[in-house]
Amino acid sequence: MSIDNDGEGGILALMALLGLKKHKRPAIVALRLFGAALIYGDGAITPAISVLSALEGLNIVAPALQPWVLPAAVTILIALFLRQPMGTARIGKAFGPVMLLWFAAIALLGLRGVTFHPSVFAAFNPFYAIQYLFSNGLTSFLVMGGVFLCVTGAEALYADMGHFGPKPIRISWTFIVFPSLVLNYAGQCPWC
Repeated sequence: MSIDNDGEGGILALMALLGLKKHKRPAIVALRLFGAALIYGDGAITPAISVLSALEGLNIVAPALQPWVLPAAVTILIALFLRQPMGTARIGKAFGPVMLLWFAAIALLGLRGVTFHPSVFAAFNPFYAIQYLFSNGLTSFLVMGGVFLCVTGAEALYADMGHFGPKPIRISWTFIVFPSLVLNYAGQCPWC
């Protein structure tokens, strides 16, 4: 977050900074292309997966709604992309309160689980992650795919720096998003 390109963030802004040298460097060009491919792939996959996974929760509550999950996801995505050219600020104002409510809900649900087994916080010890990584072969490699999703999420925060600036992102991450996610993930452990 402390590196930006005239207030803009994201892998493409970062690569533009690296490419300002007058020397032609094939490694930088390759990194730019790789970063752009990741951004386009993430931009195409993440909205669909996010909306679809949120709606698939309806299958648990009301299995009769299962045939409507995919059409509803497509409808929501089309509506969002049709409104997006009107400005991301309008979408942010509409979804900001929704996201705040969402993070409050997952934090409270996680807190409920943590109160039953507070020992789950031992899972945040990096020793266990390193031990798992080196003792499970191919499975460990596949788990790294999930870690990659974390990297793309962090890049999305970095890319939003041009919209909001670094200070609001740091504050919201530190005091809302991170604690809510920690409580949520830790709170799910007693039920696994």
